Amino acid sequence: MGKPTGFLEIERQERSYKPVEQRIKHYSEFVVPLSEEALNAQGARCMDCGIPFCHEGCPVNNIIPEWNDLVYKNDWRNAIDVLHSTNNFPEFTGRICPAPCEAACTLNLEDIPVTIKSIECAIVDRAWQEGWIKPQIASHMSGKKVAVIGAGPAGMAAAQQLARAGHAVELFEREDRAGGLLRYGIPDFKMEKHYIDRRVEQMTAEGVVFHVNANVGVDVDIQQLQKDFDAVVLTGGSEYPRDLPVEGRGLDGVHFAMDFLRQQNRRVAGDEVPASEAISAEGKHVVVIGGGDTGSDCIGTSIRQGAASVTQLEIMPKPPEKEDKGSTWPDWPNKMRTSSSQEEGAARQWSVATQSIVGEAGKANTLNAISVEWGANGPQEIKGSEFSLKADLVLLAMGFVHPVREGMLEALGAELDGRGNVQANTDDYKTSVEKVFAAGDMRRGQSLVVWAIREGRQTARAVDEFLMGSSDLPR
Repeated sequence: MGKPTGFLEIERQERSYKPVEQRIKHYSEFVVPLSEEALNAQGARCMDCGIPFCHEGCPVNNIIPEWNDLVYKNDWRNAIDVLHSTNNFPEFTGRICPAPCEAACTLNLEDIPVTIKSIECAIVDRAWQEGWIKPQIASHMSGKKVAVIGAGPAGMAAAQQLARAGHAVELFEREDRAGGLLRYGIPDFKMEKHYIDRRVEQMTAEGVVFHVNANVGVDVDIQQLQKDFDAVVLTGGSEYPRDLPVEGRGLDGVHFAMDFLRQQNRRVAGDEVPASEAISAEGKHVVVIGGGDTGSDCIGTSIRQGAASVTQLEIMPKPPEKEDKGSTWPDWPNKMRTSSSQEEGAARQWSVATQSIVGEAGKANTLNAISVEWGANGPQEIKGSEFSLKADLVLLAMGFVHPVREGMLEALGAELDGRGNVQANTDDYKTSVEKVFAAGDMRRGQSLVVWAIREGRQTARAVDEFLMGSSDLPR
């Protein structure tokens, strides 16, 4: 697989970024791709592993060694077919997936994994440029109708697979455009939205009917969908945010991260945001509470809006600079990571709990916090470690706890699991309601785009089996 001695002869090479001073002036992507020659060489580094752990590290089980070898041999046309056999949208994952496949790579034992994510992205970008990606229209129709609710990556993957199996698929989306959090959560500088639009066009040609501005449970009757369709798939995501119940939470200037990010994505798309509703970081001291990807997205967006300063607070302790390979590999390790947004100028603090937010005339201007120490009973406040930060804008990026229950889920009456997600297993993805299925974050809780795609694909096969008795769709 690859060049037998490639991993010994060729150094790991990764995509680079445009300079900070350039990229913070716009909202476009700033990754500098590798050259074709460099990509061929990186594909050659893939080892002939006895057990390719990258397969298991990747939630969609991408057949990574095979397409690495094809890129090494300059056979890009077959590479996209292998890549698409497991992943409907590799241009999404090739941009925003954290690449657990690379953590699982055998070469990661030496901290030099194959640049799998870069090769994946290059394959699909090349395929679009060459015109190799076409609609895959079903050769015959089944006569069955399926409603998919939620046009994020799970819903889009499920809808595309079901349409290709010959079912009449209608996809209902609450927002005015498809994409879910890909559209209105992830900033354009990480993934531009024309990639979503291109897939929507492909899916439309394959027969998927998109209904936008269709809030099922509010504007659209879920019981009527149950009557009109042979199967219903719930892929509405996990969008109920974790709140911060401290003094001053209700002050002007304290917002959920998604409200902030959604507005900026709409501006980039050319939409008007009413001045009375605008959330802006311009000239403000911004405090982001939460150390994950959403927090990083808030940092990059705040810097581009012209924030006076950006500080990110994380209640968890600072991770180690390097993991212990012997106890973590090939699993995803807890270790210190710095995102491209954090590199752009954010101050980061760990083991910090917010105590209160104060201000004047109803507007926030200061955040009071305290350091914590972690033990068997969780975080304990350290007396005498209190401190304050200037905070004109406080963004809550502490994750999501479960799907929104009001509206569709309450009307449907589907059973929930102990965490408040829709109850369904990964064998048949069936909910407690007849002919209703659930996938993605709505079923598993807040997770990665690549997990959403996996569950969308697997649910499509489960639905196809339910409708037809058997299925040729991949799982």
